Amino acid sequence: MASSLRSNLTFLSSTSPYPSTAKTHQTNTRSHTTIRCGPRDNRGPLLKGRTLSIEAIQAVQALKRAHRIGQPNDHFLSKTLSRLIKSDLIATFNELLRQDHCDIALKVFSAVRTEFWYKTDLSLYADLVSVLERKGMRDDIDRLICDLEKEGVIACDDKGLVRLIKSLIAAERVESTVVMYGLMKRSGWGSTCTADDYVAKVLSKGLRRLGEGKVADKIDREFGRLSRGISGGVSV
Repeated sequence: MASSLRSNLTFLSSTSPYPSTAKTHQTNTRSHTTIRCGPRDNRGPLLKGRTLSIEAIQAVQALKRAHRIGQPNDHFLSKTLSRLIKSDLIATFNELLRQDHCDIALKVFSAVRTEFWYKTDLSLYADLVSVLERKGMRDDIDRLICDLEKEGVIACDDKGLVRLIKSLIAAERVESTVVMYGLMKRSGWGSTCTADDYVAKVLSKGLRRLGEGKVADKIDREFGRLSRGISGGVSV
């Protein structure tokens, strides 16, 4: 009886329709190739956590379409942008900058500055100067700083101040950098408003690099620093 069972088991094992585990593992082994998809253009990435509303997307598309067939006039700009709330208007401006559409972004920024809620935001100026410099639109930078000067006083404790100064120095806009220093002084920087030590160092080192040693010396004297020791540890 035992002999009969053993023979039956041997028969079943040899005729089983299912392949062994080891064999299955060998036959199912496949090679995988990783494919990486790069960007389709030179746009920068959207900031993490930032998404555009439908209204902002439509505004960006409409402005770009109008720009392709001819410069959008003031009436078209007003009609397109007037329906946007504050956050969408700023998002439209930032998205145009991200896509390097400087000409349109300048027009949108002009519209932003006419809004009743607008207060001088040096961070927006810094972003715009950086993109204009990258696109070689340096004369537009000077005009932009002239517009900023017309706005009157600025908040010298604005976090965007040092970014704007660095952007101007990087663009090698000597006159505009000197204008910014004068605007800072008229706004109470170093008198009614405490002058930030780091801003003073960046400004002095940058002006000296741009050939404005006398103005840099003046800053050094005002803040009690030796001109040769002021630039240590500061990057512009």
